[in-house]
Amino acid sequence: MEFRRTAQSERFAILAYCVMPDHAHFLVEGTSDSANLKAFAKIAKQRSGGIFSRRHHRPLWQEGYYDRVLRADENVRAVVRYILNNPVRKGLVVNPLEYPYLGSDPWSLNDLLDAGSKKQDPAYEERQPRT
Repeated sequence: MEFRRTAQSERFAILAYCVMPDHAHFLVEGTSDSANLKAFAKIAKQRSGGIFSRRHHRPLWQEGYYDRVLRADENVRAVVRYILNNPVRKGLVVNPLEYPYLGSDPWSLNDLLDAGSKKQDPAYEERQPRT
């Protein structure tokens, strides 16, 4: 995955990702003071988009991207669960574990999703973050 390769070279950890048919969600965290989100997004989109366009003869990504910084009081794992549940909310699968295009590098999906089923974070049940 080009996003993982770029995250490593640009000093980011991918806390969660979900690639949907018409958009993608990535929750990333800089691993050093020199991590640059703008450079990471540009390079990752160029790399993955180049591979896709050579195979399919059309662009993958639109110009730009939307970003949002998590507040200190936000529950990171709740945001991760929100991202992982995108395919369920869109009716693509019944259980996020059935969807092949999502994950979390630092945490197991089973642990994240089990924790979410025991105690839902109401802040992420109804509203959608801008990520």
